[in-house]
Amino acid sequence: MNRPLRWVLIGASDIAATRMIPAMRALGQDPVAVFSSSPERGRQFAERHQVPVAAGTLEEALSVPADAVYISTTNELHRDQAVAAAAAGRHVLCEKPLAMTLDDAADIVRAARAAGVVLGTNHHLRASPVVRTIQKLVAAGDIGRPLAVRVHHAVELPQRLRGWRLENPAAGGGVVLDITVHDADALRFVLGREVLDVTATAVNQGLAAPGVEDAAMAVLRLEGDVLGFTHDAFTVPHAGTALEVHGTDASVFATDAMTQDPDGEVVLRRGGTGTPVDVGPRDDLYVTGLRAFADAVHGDGTPLATGTDGFASLAVALAVRDALRTGARAPVTPVSTLEEEAS
Repeated sequence: MNRPLRWVLIGASDIAATRMIPAMRALGQDPVAVFSSSPERGRQFAERHQVPVAAGTLEEALSVPADAVYISTTNELHRDQAVAAAAAGRHVLCEKPLAMTLDDAADIVRAARAAGVVLGTNHHLRASPVVRTIQKLVAAGDIGRPLAVRVHHAVELPQRLRGWRLENPAAGGGVVLDITVHDADALRFVLGREVLDVTATAVNQGLAAPGVEDAAMAVLRLEGDVLGFTHDAFTVPHAGTALEVHGTDASVFATDAMTQDPDGEVVLRRGGTGTPVDVGPRDDLYVTGLRAFADAVHGDGTPLATGTDGFASLAVALAVRDALRTGARAPVTPVSTLEEEAS
């Protein structure tokens, strides 16, 4: 049996506390150190969650004997922290978006490749039993040729998560880099196709600070002339989330599809008749993701979302931002540009 991973946490974040540490411990993995830009916050976090070391600097954190680093700081910090972790020989699991720019995301991917370490992007929806069921239906041809996909990811941002997401564009605030980037990765995963270009519109519905979008809709054109639609918001309290894929032979509908929990139902509809689809075990999404990451570290497969996936989903979100700024259709930087750099 492979030895459980030892983790350094970069960022004393809500998701580290509520999702990642419980998932690590469920797998017998150990959070051995935490680093926060606020030493007091780091100390309190370490005490509250029984993490042995509260490091005062990034360098100190990376000197703690460990196998991997989990990064959940604000987005503008990801590049430097991930590059430093890779250079220190640590495998890296980074929260989405992988970075704030494609150049920075490419730097992270290159650093991991140069160091020979595993790099994953924590797009948790790939671990959802609902999303994975839809991906299998599409891949098996059960809906025929895909024609369109619709994502409903408009939610109310929980009070505890309000702050930089609503106030600080320089840190990646706003709904596009927080939610639309997840949609982009889910669509790429479910359809096995890349997004080519986007159009979009966004508004501020009063929750976020002036100048920060808290609700957005986008229309995406994917390979094979598949059309996509996303509705993302921090401002909608009662809608629930959903994912629909429509094909020439059938449509598949999923409720509660874009959440952090293994909830939701899937229905396959043909000729006006809907048939429920068994989604299988409802395992914790973060346990599933961490198990795949650990397997990759031990030479078996890849993370559910790789660094290249993180680059690609960021490229879509940044194209949405470009479309919002210009009012015109914006092309998506192809992931092949990243691969060409490595060749």
